[in-house]
Amino acid sequence: MATTPLKGRISLRTRKVQRNAKPDRFPRTRRLPTQSPLYWVEQKDRYLRQLLIRDLEAMTKRRFVVYYANRAESAQIDAKDVAYITELFSDVGADSVDLLLETIGGVTDATEAIVSFLKNSTTDLRVIVADSAKSNGTLLALAANSIVMGATSELGPIEPLVGGIPCTILEQPQIASANFPLHMYGKYALQQTRALAKTLLTNGMMEGERLVRIDATVDALSSRNTYFSHGSVINHVEAVSLGLKIDYLPPDSELWQKIWLLYCMAEYDCRKSRYLKLFEGRARSTAVSIPPKPGP
Repeated sequence: MATTPLKGRISLRTRKVQRNAKPDRFPRTRRLPTQSPLYWVEQKDRYLRQLLIRDLEAMTKRRFVVYYANRAESAQIDAKDVAYITELFSDVGADSVDLLLETIGGVTDATEAIVSFLKNSTTDLRVIVADSAKSNGTLLALAANSIVMGATSELGPIEPLVGGIPCTILEQPQIASANFPLHMYGKYALQQTRALAKTLLTNGMMEGERLVRIDATVDALSSRNTYFSHGSVINHVEAVSLGLKIDYLPPDSELWQKIWLLYCMAEYDCRKSRYLKLFEGRARSTAVSIPPKPGP
């Protein structure tokens, strides 16, 4: 019996699958890269992240930049970050900006310098926290007009630590009698953090609120009266209760899914390529490598 060749035949089931299939999305395309093949292969992780950044900008009509500090390597905000962030923002101009922020915290002086730069560079800043912006990361986020959070997002207390010791402990009279210089160091560090937080909230996302309400928010974030651990989790619900302006995106939001994908790409690529930090926008990208371990 003659059989009909399979070539060119499409079953009813296949047609149904094709009709119900979702259209191709990032990062698939039929177009070839504009870069040379060898160069694209070498840099493809960066190119794919930047393609997604451009997709996010098309959705939000805002510029989108990334500051990712590798928490697996305990990367912290430091004085060198100011130059990288300045370079990252140098082609933003007067546009509204979304800053995807991932950090466990760091040096308060460096955080204050970054905040000063951001305040002088843009009047419409949103900070996006996909996973966590803790300690001075939360303090930096207070410089924004609002904070975008999802179900996985974490802020945290902003109380500084000195040598791993909370400054609320160092300011106690017992420490003053035992080690006065350390006591004063902790006291001034705490005053610096509280003053900066109050200024940012008063002139930013809590503008117009009564000062007593702002003071209560600063106290909750910078003391052990509300949060008993420096690593305490402040999710989007808790952040709203503190008076912070939060834009919550549910897990099924297309915007949130793209943000989460970009976060996952940055997290994986930093671990794979041994990056300490990543500063990235649609056209500019700088990665700071993990320093090699000293030899024997």
